[in-house]
This record gives sequence, structure tokens and C-alpha cells, in this order.
Amino acid sequence: MSVLTLTNARLIDPEAGTETLGTLTIRDGIIASVAAGIVAGEGVVDCRGRCLAPGIVDIGVKVGEPGERHKESFRSAGRAAAAGGVTTIVTRADTNPSIDTPEVLEFVTRRAQQDSPVRIAPMAALTKGRQGREMVEIGFLLDAGAVAFSDGDTVTTDTKVLSRAFTYARGLDALVMAHPQEPGLSAGAAVTSGMFASLRGLPAVSPMAERMGLDRDLALVEMTGVKYHADQITTRRALPALARAKESGFDVTAGTSIHHLTLNQLDVGNYRTFFKVKPPLRSETDRLAVVEAVASGLIDIICSMHTPQDEESKRLPFEEAASGAVGLETLLPAAMRLYHAELLSLPQLFRAMSRNPARRLGLPGGRLAAGAPADLVLFDPDAPFVLDRATLQSKSRNTPFDGARMEGKVLATWVGGRLVHGSVG
Repeated sequence: MSVLTLTNARLIDPEAGTETLGTLTIRDGIIASVAAGIVAGEGVVDCRGRCLAPGIVDIGVKVGEPGERHKESFRSAGRAAAAGGVTTIVTRADTNPSIDTPEVLEFVTRRAQQDSPVRIAPMAALTKGRQGREMVEIGFLLDAGAVAFSDGDTVTTDTKVLSRAFTYARGLDALVMAHPQEPGLSAGAAVTSGMFASLRGLPAVSPMAERMGLDRDLALVEMTGVKYHADQITTRRALPALARAKESGFDVTAGTSIHHLTLNQLDVGNYRTFFKVKPPLRSETDRLAVVEAVASGLIDIICSMHTPQDEESKRLPFEEAASGAVGLETLLPAAMRLYHAELLSLPQLFRAMSRNPARRLGLPGGRLAAGAPADLVLFDPDAPFVLDRATLQSKSRNTPFDGARMEGKVLATWVGGRLVHGSVG
């Protein structure tokens, strides 16, 4: 029997919303007990007052297998996740080919089990080839292990196909994750419309495109009763529609990315392509509104929206550069910006980064409670450092935080009680 006791730790409990100094014991990969106070004895590890929290469950991570292994593999993504305190990666289906058949899903699952030190929960595409013309075999993919269905940032324009897919997903109690954007308005956009876009001469999209896309999706949710998750809500104009849907009792949740919570459109500066993400960075007013929505619980989940891109894809004029940024290793230190600015508490952050995503996907993690998996992260929220992208574990290093002064270092990560990163004691 394997036993590990961690004491003198600031226990961050996202379920209770508390932060207490105490002791946690792991037995055979499971949390055996959580108690207040400090203990001593042989085999007890002193955490020296550092924070101990449930491991992060990161929804919407892009891994390049199959098809783009040069951008990110399960091995490199797993190492990056462990270094960032992420214990479960929920992978996207926008691979090449798309994960739209049980055979492809089983292939990536095997690869993940062989190579990744952290848990992998795969999503499958909602339509074949993510082309929006024909829905996938939802039942077979559920049987093969899909935890949700999403075409990523590809928006299905054929409403009849989408309503049929929603209806089948509802019948099978499957979760659908969508990207709320009006595709006509957002096509070709590089930034959010406004004075900054005009001054820089860049193609832009109105924030209303997000609200229009969300309104369409929520109408279909009302019609079909499907379980629905909006992958990224980034504008204040979309928030009232989300609130009405929740008040009406629809099975709806929403997420946002750490980049939209901590950066705004002015960070693009002089065409810095590492800041080009999808949807584009918003105004400071939008950013603060979305932070408040996370604090109130209106937005349920914070994710990295980890999207690796190689140098050739990013070292281009801003309009032509690929969208996306890596975030597995920067999710936690970037989140500490919100904590140190006193916008969100540590329990609120881990509710959104760990407990809520685990609950939405029906996963057992995200809790500091007896009987839960010992998926844990030990970190120092105050430790300062300057981020050097050359030190990142990801194959692609397209981070907007390169050279940024940050606080919050991951000291150790456990998955099922097994130490997969760092050290203690």
C-alpha cells in the first residue's frame, strides 16, 4: 500500500470555496483524508505553506496527432501539461484527419495512453470532417470514449444539420461544445472592430458576431434540449443571452480562455502575431465584464485553449498569420494575475479551472475530498519569474507571454498519486 501525507499546505477547495492550512493523505492513488492542522512523522512531507489544489482540467487542448505531430505530440503536450499543473487534457477534434470515427478516436486514445504522463479525455467531431454537412455516428463515438462533440472553431452554417445533430446528441445524453460566432461576419477577421483596428488597417469583426452566434445556438438548445457548452464567451454583449438561457433552466454552460481574461486588443501592439487568437482579443471593457462573469459563476470554465502553431505559421504579416497560442504551461501563472489583482480568489479560479470542467464532463477529478483521484498541483502563487518561451515543454512555443513578468510557479504535479512533475520536500 502506497501512502503519502502532505502537510502544512494551503488547501484550495473549489467545492467548499475555502482556503485552509491543513493536511492531505494519499493512499493508492486516491485521496484518503483531508484535515485541518499540521502533523509530523515519518513519511510526512512539509509543503511549507504552499498551495495544494485539485489538478487543472483543461478543456479544448489542441494536440497535433494525427497529422500535425510536428506542432504538438501527446508526449510534448503531456509534459507541458504536467509542468503547468494540468492533470487532465480534454483534447479537440480539429486534427488532420478529424477525430470523426471510432477508429481514429481509438488511435489517439492509444497514443495518449502510451505517451502522456497526464490523463487524456478526447472529444470527437460533431460532423464528418468538421464540414457541417453530415453528423458523425454519435453513439459509436460515445462507446469509443468521446466525452463531448465539437467541430472546434468551425461553425456549422446548415441549421438543419446542426438541429439534427443536437437532437441525436440529446437522445444519447451527449454534450455538444460549440464556438459561438456568426461565420459570415467573422470570416477573415484578425482583430476586434474599433479604433485600434482602424488605425492598424486590419480586417476586423464586431463583438456582435459572438452574440449572434450564441443566440442561434441557444435557440436550437431550446428546441432540442441538448446539453450545450459554449467554448469561449469573450464579449459583454453575449452575457445577457447566456444569463437568460441559464435562468430558463436550459442545460447550458460556458467557458472562456485565459488569454481573453488577462489580455486585451491593445496588446497586439505593432502587429505582434503571438497575440493573434480566435476569437480575437477584445476591449478592456469586455475583458473586465468577462472576469466578473467568471466571478459570479455565469461563465463556468476557464481554459487555456492551447493551440500550438509552428514558427512558419506565425512569422507572417498579422493578417496572414495563423491564430492561436499555447497555454498549458502558462494557464496557472496567467490566472495568478487575476488573483493578485484581487479580481478572483484561488477557490474561484480552481472552481473554474478544475471542478466545473470535471463536473461538466462527468469526470471524477477536480475535488479535494476523500475518495477523489489524487490529481493534485502544489504551487507557490507568489513566486516571481520572467517567462522565456525557449524553456516551454511544448513543441510549438507561440505564447503571448514571452518575456512577461509573471507570478505563480508549479512545484509538483501528481496524477493518480504519482508524481509526474517537480519534487516536494
